[in-house]
Amino acid sequence: MSLFHNHDHHDHAGHDHSGHGHSHGHHHHGDSSSPAPFPWRRSALAALLIAFAVAAASLVQVRSGEATVITRFGNPSRVLLDPGLSWRWPAPFEATIPVDLRLRTTSSGLQDVGTRDGLRIIVQAYVAWQVQGDPDNVQRFMRAVQNQPDEAARQIRTFVGSALETTAASFDLSSLVNTDASQVRIGDFENQLRQQIDQQLLTTYGVRVLQVGVERLTLPSVTLNATVDRMRAERETIATERTAVGKREAAQIRSAAERDARIVEADATVKAADIEAQSRVEAAQIYGKAYNGSPALYNMLRSLDTLGTVVTPGTKLILRTDAAPFRVLVDGPPDSKTLDGKAGTQP
Repeated sequence: MSLFHNHDHHDHAGHDHSGHGHSHGHHHHGDSSSPAPFPWRRSALAALLIAFAVAAASLVQVRSGEATVITRFGNPSRVLLDPGLSWRWPAPFEATIPVDLRLRTTSSGLQDVGTRDGLRIIVQAYVAWQVQGDPDNVQRFMRAVQNQPDEAARQIRTFVGSALETTAASFDLSSLVNTDASQVRIGDFENQLRQQIDQQLLTTYGVRVLQVGVERLTLPSVTLNATVDRMRAERETIATERTAVGKREAAQIRSAAERDARIVEADATVKAADIEAQSRVEAAQIYGKAYNGSPALYNMLRSLDTLGTVVTPGTKLILRTDAAPFRVLVDGPPDSKTLDGKAGTQP
């Protein structure tokens, strides 16, 4: 209390200001010992914040579908491929560059190319590709196109255009455009095109080709007219061949039918001859039995048969009537006594 009292007193008096200053300085000297720990706390907090910032700057997050290239003073030093967190030296010692590993598709655009048989076609192909996921090919992709996928697509489009020209020169137009599906070899065309660019893109850009396909294939007007003429000629050739085959088969069928008819006719003739011979034998037997039973009646019947064979409605004959076979016309049929007498003499 005396301190504050003296302080107030000296403020009002003014002549003992030095004493007041002494007392005021003594007061601050007594208070300076208590806040001493606070600067150390602030320094520890600042150091902790600096350490946290350094740690955050040293962390690298590798995303799925990407590779991360760590560069040291601008030069690639290593490649991180596994998704997750990793460490690096903070900038400016080391920096990170993400490289996209996802699948991409590039179209060649319409290309006017020539076939092996000297005709032109307009073809468009596509390529499905991605950066090969290993350190060497990732760095190769960075060196080739400075990690620019659009530039890589532009250069791949140029490669595919050149490969289309080379590949088309190995195929005839009829193996690419044909009404007969069995003659079309688009699959072989795509496989050969992929072989043309696969290894070249891998060694140059670190890019792996996953699929190659033909998007569009059309014909210029000149080629279209030539193709129509060729198809018409092919249709005419096929029609001629089929007509020839039909005629040949018809001739074979006709020849076989005639042969079969001759065979049947020959068989029938043989059978008819056999039947006729058999009938003659049977007729002779019947005539023999008739002659034995009644010779006069037999002679009359034979005479009538002979007349029936010789004389027709338009026949005019002048013959003696007392000669056989006309005697029967004069004598008439034998009487019953003669027939009975002859019949009685049969054994």
